[in-house]
Amino acid sequence: MAIDLKAMRAKLSQLNSKGSNSTGPKFWKIPDGESVIRVLPVPDGDPFKEFHFHYNVGKENGFLCPKKNFGDKCAVCDFVAKLYKEGDEESRTMARNLGTRQRFVTPIVVRGEEKEGAKLWTYSKKVYETLLQLVLNPDYGDVSDDREGTDLIITYGKAAGMLFPTTSVTPRRKSSPLSTDKELLQELLENDMDFSSIFERKTSDQVSQILDRFLLGDDKEEVERGGDSSSDDDIDRKFSEVLG
Repeated sequence: MAIDLKAMRAKLSQLNSKGSNSTGPKFWKIPDGESVIRVLPVPDGDPFKEFHFHYNVGKENGFLCPKKNFGDKCAVCDFVAKLYKEGDEESRTMARNLGTRQRFVTPIVVRGEEKEGAKLWTYSKKVYETLLQLVLNPDYGDVSDDREGTDLIITYGKAAGMLFPTTSVTPRRKSSPLSTDKELLQELLENDMDFSSIFERKTSDQVSQILDRFLLGDDKEEVERGGDSSSDDDIDRKFSEVLG
């Protein structure tokens, strides 16, 4: 049987990956300024995958909510509900900080970095709404089409006078092929992202223990009642940096 050259290239790429020994998916660390990306097609036709995360629970950078994602018991959700019932502004602010936030994940390729292969882009509900409006616009349609799709200009940064950075999405005016390199095109189309396993799934017991440590003050980075939470875009960048 002949040597699988595709597998050998993947192994070489893994060896040459800078600063990472991970064999999991690569998360895109969104840089300041402009970047150009292309959404990659997926078998089920939905490249915009939705997840629910808890942030600000002690030292945890973010973890999947057992209840919102899998229908399991979630101690953090129960605690958040209790805080809202208390009714005072301090409790409501803490509840908002600890409550779930939607995050969306899309497989992309970064223009100019195509040989690095598929990466995962995490973003907020606001960006998700922009992407949906774009694909529903008949002038653009399927932005992920490998022959007549549309590159997206992603602009990230903090404008003058703004407290947190923001993310904007602008489509190119003309469609373009995903790649004119047939071999590279095939590799990008066969990325086979398993969205069910890209994030660690914590059990209900593990989440309960995380909350207990947070409430007991064992985690030094706990969120004070009344503290302000970061913007969606700022959390997305921090989270992608941790995952990447």
